[in-house]
Amino acid sequence: MAGTNRVFAAQLAGLAVFGPDGEQIGRLRDIVAGLRTDRQPPRVLGVVVELATRRRIFVPMLRVTSIEPSAVTLSTGSVNMRHFHQRINEIRVLGQLLDAHVVIEADETTAVIEDVGMEPTRTRDWVLGRVAVRERLGRFGRRGPVRVIKWEDVSGPGIMESEPQGAQQLLTTFENMRAADVAVALRDLPAKRRYEVADALDDERLADVIEELPEEDQKDVLAHLDEERAADILEAMDPDDAADLLAELSELDKNRLLDLMEPEESAPVKRLLEYSAESAGGLMTSEPVVLSHDATIAEALARVRNPDLTPALASMVFVTRPPTATPTGRYLGCVHLQRLLREPPFELVAGALDTELAKLPPTASLAEVTRYFAAYNLVCAPVVDEGEHLLGAVTVDDVLDHLLPEGWRENGLWEASADA
Repeated sequence: MAGTNRVFAAQLAGLAVFGPDGEQIGRLRDIVAGLRTDRQPPRVLGVVVELATRRRIFVPMLRVTSIEPSAVTLSTGSVNMRHFHQRINEIRVLGQLLDAHVVIEADETTAVIEDVGMEPTRTRDWVLGRVAVRERLGRFGRRGPVRVIKWEDVSGPGIMESEPQGAQQLLTTFENMRAADVAVALRDLPAKRRYEVADALDDERLADVIEELPEEDQKDVLAHLDEERAADILEAMDPDDAADLLAELSELDKNRLLDLMEPEESAPVKRLLEYSAESAGGLMTSEPVVLSHDATIAEALARVRNPDLTPALASMVFVTRPPTATPTGRYLGCVHLQRLLREPPFELVAGALDTELAKLPPTASLAEVTRYFAAYNLVCAPVVDEGEHLLGAVTVDDVLDHLLPEGWRENGLWEASADA
């Protein structure tokens, strides 16, 4: 979709949806956007696809690789096959926005939404940037010409009718805050308001916030959610964070949530749960940047540019024999980001490998992992088993989480340090 500047939603209704292998999996029935309480364009969260069985599922926008006049194509990766349920802070573009009555603010003309234009942003998100409206003229509401205007230039109950109440101002405040700062603010809220905010946040955002909460608050928010959504949130979390949270639950609750998760999402979490929380295996993430030996420097740089990666994970690319999903084929070495920046983009990553860097076994203790980072001045380290398979990577932030005093999140130690 890199070359697409704008797509109008009504044109997508009923389009065939194909998987990465070219097989049709269903048809597009709607587009889901996240409501905002300010005047900025809502972010497109994903699409509703109707399968051959008539079941309607939600597919995140990141899984959509192309939108053509005749079809929509999805990328590889797991898709939640549960029946689509609209969240409290979501709106269906085709089902709720089209034909809604609005006011064009420039001249206070009453109009009806005929179509909505989706536009990409610099951060690879899509937003509802434009609205095609048809004016209502005269006393009897004659149909006027269609005008395409900016989202922020229309107002009215028709485009806000599904907006959650009670937590509106908080959601506006949280919109541009870091997840760690939202977590701090969430802890200070009364339980009722905290749950309202949790219900209103989309899955990805709530997962990011939960990862930053203290352990007891994580369990509290998760317990508030219905089991299916709790499983969705765990799927959206980094596998190592999801494993840490599940390890604190009862065996009954842990196993029930694991069973509700998609197998592709639960498998890495189950592997992480096999290790001690104080070992390299328990600290690692199972989703570092991994490439095969025949990948180019350009491909590696494209991968580390992913805005969803933490700076620590983006600092190092690991190279293995196929398969590249953890546990991988034979581990060959790593390439540091600085080396990637110095090499011609058409060269292979195999020519820039650091094969001398020591590897961490999954059984390495927290003390051993800490000494490793101090000795090599790194922020990311490979975890490799006895068979030379890359299992994952430990990042320095996970090490610090375990080194800091218990309750550091509750006590706001980062603020105390800044004041000092």
